[in-house]
Amino acid sequence: MDTLDTRALEEKIDHLIRICSRLEDENRALRDQQSSLIAERAALVEKSELARSRVEAMISRLRAMEAGT
Repeated sequence: MDTLDTRALEEKIDHLIRICSRLEDENRALRDQQSSLIAERAALVEKSELARSRVEAMISRLRAMEAGT
C-alpha cells in the first residue's frame, strides 16, 4: 500500500470516528429527551387521574344533593 492509499484510509477512518462520536452524542441527547418525556407523561397521567377522580366526586355529590331534595 502506498502513501496515498494509506492517507486516504486514515482520512476515511477519521471521518468514521467523527460520525460515530456525533451519533453517540445524538443518541445520548435522545435518551435524555426520552427520559424527560416519560417523566412528563407520568406527571400528566397522574394529574389527569386526579382531575378525573375530583370530577367523579363532584358528580356523586350532585347526585346525592339531587336525591336529597
